[in-house]
Amino acid sequence: MTMWTAVLVAAILCVALKTLGYLIPPRVLEAERPARIADLLTVALLAALVAVQTLGAGQGIVLDARVPAVFVAAGLLLLRAPFLVVVAAAALTAALLRLWGWAA
Repeated sequence: MTMWTAVLVAAILCVALKTLGYLIPPRVLEAERPARIADLLTVALLAALVAVQTLGAGQGIVLDARVPAVFVAAGLLLLRAPFLVVVAAAALTAALLRLWGWAA
C-alpha cells in the first residue's frame, strides 16, 4: 500500500464516519450515557495529548523542563489562576530550568 492509497482510504473512512453520525437518530445521542461517554472521551484524549507532548521525544520518554512546567501549570489551575498566568508561569519555569541547566 502506497502512502497515497493510505491517505485516500483514511479520507474515505473519515467521510463515512461523519456520514454515519448524521444517520444516527437524535434520541440515541441525547441519552445520558452517550453524552457522558463523549464528555469523558474528550477529557481522556486531551490528557493523552498532554502526556505525549510532555514526555515524548520520538520513540522514547524524556524527562526534561516540560515536566516541572506542567506541574506548575496544574498547580496554578487548581488555584483557579487566569489562563494567561498559567501559561506564562509554565513557560517561565521551563525557561529558567533550561537556563540553569537543571532540565535540558
